Amino acid sequence: MMKDAGPFQSLPDLLLPSLPHAFGFPPIAGGEPDILILGSLPGIASIRQQQYYAHPQNSFWRMMQALFGIEALAPYFDRCEQVKAAGLAIWDVCHSAHRPGSLDSAITPHTVVANDINGLLAAYPSIQVIGLNGSAAAKLFKKHIRLERAVHTLALPSTSPAHAAMPYAKKLERWSALLNSMNDAA
Repeated sequence: MMKDAGPFQSLPDLLLPSLPHAFGFPPIAGGEPDILILGSLPGIASIRQQQYYAHPQNSFWRMMQALFGIEALAPYFDRCEQVKAAGLAIWDVCHSAHRPGSLDSAITPHTVVANDINGLLAAYPSIQVIGLNGSAAAKLFKKHIRLERAVHTLALPSTSPAHAAMPYAKKLERWSALLNSMNDAA
């Protein structure tokens, strides 16, 4: 049985450009996901296109193709459906925060409003692993989220083009831990 994001909604698209805060999106989730991938907060390119990881140099979708067979160049709706079919869910730690620009380092800490990660985990009890996309997501998660049930968490290198110091091949190697963690959980 497919579930949709239900109560996990964001503000209407019309409000986004006029607000001083950046606002995230509803989660991509359906069916019985095993893995939840959490970013920090969508950047400007993603907010403009209303798509997770929309910046053309972000390697997220390329990573999803390599690990889970999700077609990186497919239309966004199709990628979202493939995410669900692959047993994945995608969301961000932050529901909103003040952040001029797209750099995670520009997030104003006292303005962070966290997403209801525990609510998502309750709605999708099949989630056994949380992958944190980048050190900012990991730090925000550690500061703002107190899990109500045991879930294995993995801090992963950022797929952002701002984290270009690590080559893609090394990032892919580290991200493959998601697959290993699912094999360990099975």
